[in-house]
Amino acid sequence: MVLVSYLLRVVLPDRPGALGAVASAIGEAGGDIVGVDVVEHRSDGSAVDDLLVDLPTGRLLDSLVTACRSVDDVTVEFIGHYSPGGHLHRDLEAVEAMTTDPKNADTILVDLIPGVFRSGWSLLVSLDGGRVRVERAAGGAPETDGYLAPWMPMGKPTRIVTDAWAPESWTDVVAVGAPLEVPERAIILGRDGGPRILDSELARLSHLADLVTVIRQSTHLQQSSAHGESEGQHAGGTGTA
Repeated sequence: MVLVSYLLRVVLPDRPGALGAVASAIGEAGGDIVGVDVVEHRSDGSAVDDLLVDLPTGRLLDSLVTACRSVDDVTVEFIGHYSPGGHLHRDLEAVEAMTTDPKNADTILVDLIPGVFRSGWSLLVSLDGGRVRVERAAGGAPETDGYLAPWMPMGKPTRIVTDAWAPESWTDVVAVGAPLEVPERAIILGRDGGPRILDSELARLSHLADLVTVIRQSTHLQQSSAHGESEGQHAGGTGTA
């Protein structure tokens, strides 16, 4: 049996049993939930969850939407194909990966963002002669290199407006960015066609970008400390010779 993976973003009541009811309805429709991530808890008593669902080929995609809507007070914000072999990752997994190789924490984060934020792409960009230079891209990011982008330099977390600067590959893109160490360098999270990027997701991206700086700086401090100790031992040995 061949399975197709879909990403569903659902809004449901933030109360015990609501997710279980959705899972049961999806199961009755033939879907198998293989990943769940709580994206946001809202002040109105609702929650936003991302569900990674496998559906056998031949089953109608609309059946998943109908199943979710059969549960009281549940709506589907987005549904779309999820890349084969894709997985949902949590922010902590990204941090753990970055700390294993601190010097490359920035590129590691770019590679992991499509999994952390689900069905998206990412870019690590910097300014070069006033134009955007792409240092690294992941998840099928659109053409960006060499363009004059009004969102760079980036002094704070920013929602990127795809106006006159953007090439055709940015059509229907939703994207946000966060500065990485300096305003002339930034990490971009984007999605083609949705789902929309929530304020909570932008805050998480900014936090992860800040952690890149902390992790990389800690490496420099450790190296400086080790170098200082080495020099001190060398000096001490010379003095007692």
